[in-house]
Amino acid sequence: MTKLKQTKNIVLLSLFTAIIILLAFTPIGIIDLPIMKITILHIPVIIASLLLGPKKGAFLGLIFGISSLIKNTLAPNLSSFVFTPFVPLPGTNYGSFLSLIVCFVPRIFTGIVPWFVYNFLQKIVSKNTTTSKSVKIAVSAIAGSFTNTLLVMGLIGILFAKSYSIAQGIPSETLLKFISGIVVVNGIPEAIASAILVPSLYLFLSKILKI
Repeated sequence: MTKLKQTKNIVLLSLFTAIIILLAFTPIGIIDLPIMKITILHIPVIIASLLLGPKKGAFLGLIFGISSLIKNTLAPNLSSFVFTPFVPLPGTNYGSFLSLIVCFVPRIFTGIVPWFVYNFLQKIVSKNTTTSKSVKIAVSAIAGSFTNTLLVMGLIGILFAKSYSIAQGIPSETLLKFISGIVVVNGIPEAIASAILVPSLYLFLSKILKI
């Protein structure tokens, strides 16, 4: 890697970090709802993964996780205890450090999966027209978005089943159905937003930056 490319990558990494932090602490990035927070923070993470590779994508996923940790600590809602150990579990006066797994692991993988999906699609689909490339980017973006949603909700179901059921005021036997509903209600709009925004932003940035 040339020194110019290294400098360009560092500048881009800094830019994406600043965008994630800006989005995280404005109403645009994380929309507070009574039971969950809907986010678009995964979008710059996915774009960075495709532009800069999985290592830098993972780093920005980490920044996404740190932003989520701070946001849920400072402005908690019913489910914030699954993202931060500084919010007590329902009915207790203590949090759980298992929340750090939910907070960080899905977000880090959100910065890794899109790159591998895109490169896999590049190998099996030889066409590289603008339309073909846009479709492959859109599929990779959807994969990254659902990586975040499915891992977050899946880990909540595994690590916090009882506490999450209490927080939401639902019987434990209906938790799977409740989580599936959140995946549909939150996950599909977030995936659609990714499929629309990521290809256009990726193609624009790769053109002007000559990546």
